[in-house]
Amino acid sequence: MHNILNPEFLINSFGYLGIFSVIFLESGFFFAFFLPGDTLIFTVGFLASARILSIGIAWPVLVIATFLGGLVGYLFGKKVGEKIFFKEGSFLFDPSNLERTKKFYKKYGAWAVAFGRFVPVVRTFVPILAGVGNMKWSPFLRFNILGAILWPSVVMSVGYFFGSQFPTIHKYVMPVTGFLFLITLVPIFWAMFKKRKVCDNNQTSVKILK
Repeated sequence: MHNILNPEFLINSFGYLGIFSVIFLESGFFFAFFLPGDTLIFTVGFLASARILSIGIAWPVLVIATFLGGLVGYLFGKKVGEKIFFKEGSFLFDPSNLERTKKFYKKYGAWAVAFGRFVPVVRTFVPILAGVGNMKWSPFLRFNILGAILWPSVVMSVGYFFGSQFPTIHKYVMPVTGFLFLITLVPIFWAMFKKRKVCDNNQTSVKILK
């Protein structure tokens, strides 16, 4: 598991195929939400600045993987639909989330598909929930393409910039990207904490009423 979460191990061991696989899975397969998409793309940019990887190959690999992963997630959500919401009290699969999901995608769906890519965990479930929320195919396709271009481009550019400006800090890539990864997870854990607190309060209220 440790090696799977290590971007440099993935790149050194599996090359562009490893890069494609991780981004493809994290972009739309619910069981792959833990994969290090941001840190992997950042590392790709960093290594590209040192000419270890080719931007001309890495960038289209990242864009295609992101787009296809999102597409698969959308089709999965559309096919499975409401069956996803089966576990009461779950942060992600509580049935009460279904109506909120539909309302959310009716109002913000397109932009969520594009910019949700920048948030770990969220980017994995956004295309799935777009399918569940019956988001129309045309806007999903357009904004999925937009997100598939923006996310890899921005994160890889940041990695390339740091690599070109500070080429001697290669040994610090993993600590830095690991720290950034943890920072991006803070909003997710905070939402999970609030969800758990609400559930506990509801259970307490039920006991009191009894």
